[in-house]
Amino acid sequence: MAFENREDAGRQLATALEGYRRRQPVVLALPRGGVPVAAEVSAALDAPLDLIIARKIGVPDQPELAMGAVAEGPEPAIVRNEDVIVLAGVSAAEFNAVCERERREIERRRRLYLGDRASVDVAGRSAIVIDDGIATGATMRAALLAVRARKPRTVVLAVPVAPPSALAALRRDVDHVVCL
Repeated sequence: MAFENREDAGRQLATALEGYRRRQPVVLALPRGGVPVAAEVSAALDAPLDLIIARKIGVPDQPELAMGAVAEGPEPAIVRNEDVIVLAGVSAAEFNAVCERERREIERRRRLYLGDRASVDVAGRSAIVIDDGIATGATMRAALLAVRARKPRTVVLAVPVAPPSALAALRRDVDHVVCL
């Protein structure tokens, strides 16, 4: 399946999610790439749009290599990639230091993007979590765990593209998966 751009991917994803309209969903986007996709879904489903901010926790000397991920929340959701941590020889103190730095960046971005606006309440509602795609899934998993902690009725993972292996690993964290 081909997409012209993120907005087109969002319109196609919205069609696939049409059945959720009557469930009064909340659409949660992972910035930045997920926002234009989610905006189309939010508009099509007439659902509130909010952000769920998650960050990769990179190996100290190789920041693009994910040793985990963290997502916002009163009790931040932290995902650890133990294989990478061991192979890179990262200590608990090093992991915690990078994790804390990413938590501060999440807080900075939330203030930058949303100011003092409160998060949309997802308790008892269908939460549709959207990004523009998934690679390994660590950042999405942290986001999903953070959303689940907010007590939605159902958690839906919705993305235009993702490798089957990443989707298979994420299925345990959601009630439904929609991937084009």
